Order: sequence, then structure tokens, then C-alpha cells
Amino acid sequence: MRLGRSNMTNDLLVQKVKTWLYKTGELAKKLEKSQLQITTKSSRNDVVTNVDKEVQRFLVAKIESEFPEDKILAEEDEKSSLVDMSGRVWLIDPIDGTLNFVFQRENFAIMIGVYEDGIGKLGFIYDVMRSELYWGGAGLGVFCNENKLESPKNSGAKDGLWGINVGMYVQNVGNIQAVGENAMGVRMIGSAGLEFISMLKGNTIGYISNLYPWDYAPGVVLIKEFGFKASGLDGLALTFNGQQYFIAATTQAYNEIMKMC
Repeated sequence: MRLGRSNMTNDLLVQKVKTWLYKTGELAKKLEKSQLQITTKSSRNDVVTNVDKEVQRFLVAKIESEFPEDKILAEEDEKSSLVDMSGRVWLIDPIDGTLNFVFQRENFAIMIGVYEDGIGKLGFIYDVMRSELYWGGAGLGVFCNENKLESPKNSGAKDGLWGINVGMYVQNVGNIQAVGENAMGVRMIGSAGLEFISMLKGNTIGYISNLYPWDYAPGVVLIKEFGFKASGLDGLALTFNGQQYFIAATTQAYNEIMKMC
């Protein structure tokens, strides 16, 4: 039976998406062990695997079958652009951290964000190899599997670690080397999803990178539930259109850093 927005509660939708993510996690682990195929996109370190494509196909098929009126914005194939964010939009990153997936076989995530008229409603980040699903949304709180998380401390920009994109840091985009020098240190994971998880756990206080909408949409829903702020590095609202410089941080750290960048 197809269910539209009018007769699908948040609880049912959450359970449905969780089931999909657990299935895609098993699919990713199975294909990684036996049938991994790697091709390049724009450069030698911009790669896609058959696992990225198979996971996306699975999720797109589920959404299109059950929610045919909804829109989908996803990383691969013909789903990578949208005219606007009106209505309900599903944002999918089938394998976030593909280089980690290929070379480390860990430190990657499958991510889904659900937005309505441009407003984040639900976010899901599945750390597949650790079997940890971070999920939640506006008014729901944030969970790791079935354990509700506490909001991290609203730390200042100098009082913790920052996740920063390595290329941006080397090139000092937006004067972000000053952010690292002011902080306790800088960490570079290679997966936006895991960077968001790090903020949710209070391990880092902020994250600066160059991201597409499917990279940031799921995580933004979750960190905003904990009072973090997120925007373009220029301080303007996120566009959900193409790649852009991105910053998220505790409210205190964000306000301090926007005076430096």
C-alpha cells in the first residue's frame, strides 16, 4: 500500500527508513566482500563503486514505490539535481566516504535526510561497520540505535577539536587555518556523516568542508536538534543546490568563527 504524507506518522516513517538502512548496510557488506567494482568520476580520487549505485537504486526504488509524489535528490546518476525543495524531498548519500569504503573498509556511512518545503524533518546516518544508526528530527530528539543522546556542551571555538576538510585547510580557504590554530586541534575523517556523528557525541565542536546537499542534509537535521548552527561558510543559508563551502558548530563556536572566516 502506498502511503502519502497525510497518512504516514513520523513513527511509521522512521521505522520504515530504519528497515531500509539495515538492509542496505547488509547489501554493502555483501558486495564489498565479493563484487567491488570501482570507477572514477571527475578525478582519480573522486570514485564511485557498484555498491554506491546498488544502495542508491534500492533506496530510490523503495521511495518511488511507496511515495510516488515525493522528490529525490541523490548523489549518483540522474538524481543529482533538483529545481527546488518544495514538497517532500528525500536526500540520499548511498556511501558517504567512498574512499574510506574502498581503502579502509570502514569509516563510511549511508545517509538519508527527509525535508518538507526546505525544512529538515528527519535525519539518518548509518555507520554500517559499527552497526550504529544515528537518527532523529525536529521535536523527536536524537538517538543512537534506541538510546537517546544528550545534547553536547555549547563549547567555544577554542575549547575543543574541529573537523576540517584537508584540501580547504591546506589552501587556507576562508582563513580556516586560523580556526585550527585557535582550537585544541583539527581532525580529518573523510566522511561528512561521521563528522556529524562526532559533533552529536560531543567529540568535536564544529565541522568545515566543501559539501553537496546529500552530504550535509541528514546531519544538519540532527545537529540542529541539539542547537548547533549550520550555514555556508559565508554565513548565508544553505542552498541545497550544488557544492558549497559549509560550516556547522555549536552556537558559541559558530558565532566566534564567523568573525574569523
